[in-house]
Amino acid sequence: MSPFHQPPLILPVASHLITGFLLSPLDLVRTRLIVQSYTSRYRTYTGPLDALSRILRDEGGLKGIYFHPHLFIPTVIDNALRPIVSLALPSMLAGYLGMQISEETNPWAWAVMELGGSCLGLLITLPFETIRRRLQVQARGTAKPLKGCVELRPAPYNGIVDAFWHILTEERSDLPIKRIKNRRGSQASLKGKERTTSNDDDDAGEGEGWFRHSGIGQLYRGLGMRLGASAIVFCLAFFSVEEGDGGWAEI
Repeated sequence: MSPFHQPPLILPVASHLITGFLLSPLDLVRTRLIVQSYTSRYRTYTGPLDALSRILRDEGGLKGIYFHPHLFIPTVIDNALRPIVSLALPSMLAGYLGMQISEETNPWAWAVMELGGSCLGLLITLPFETIRRRLQVQARGTAKPLKGCVELRPAPYNGIVDAFWHILTEERSDLPIKRIKNRRGSQASLKGKERTTSNDDDDAGEGEGWFRHSGIGQLYRGLGMRLGASAIVFCLAFFSVEEGDGGWAEI
């Protein structure tokens, strides 16, 4: 077999999809435990087992935890898209640059292609992962809404498309922040300051383009950290290749 021959994607994609689907309840529990409030007064779950038992009891049992549309569809998309992107992008990037390389013939160049494919793949997979986390936090069935350590949307999303649309339209940086004031005197005294601040914000936002007027940045939360992690793994693989252990792996 030629070293430049690429193996079929169906087996790794299928294995990754099946594994991700079977372990999706654990990923759901992990997300809930991360987001829930740290204060014991508002804490919903006491641990992983308590979270799993409560979710199974209040949110439809095994059928609800596996096959609810808000959980099943994002799980399939996320776990199918990740291996496709990580396995296909390096070879596609090398072909686009006119380079005929493989991991066996040129491990250095292949590691660079995998790093570039990983960085480009984050632009594709990160929005789906963000939407999946948002839908995982939502309570279903008879469960009470989760009180999180971060601000959560009061109204639940109705699916992937609805979550994508509301993130783009509601989480924009040009929308004013409404502050609730208890005293009328404070409202009168801060009235001039608020006008000045709003005018300054409008002037500053004129030159920031369409990015300011959409919530697309919220879909890529943590992108910088992911790119930094990919660069660190690449540097670690750099020393492993010197020692004779070629290849590069994504976190």
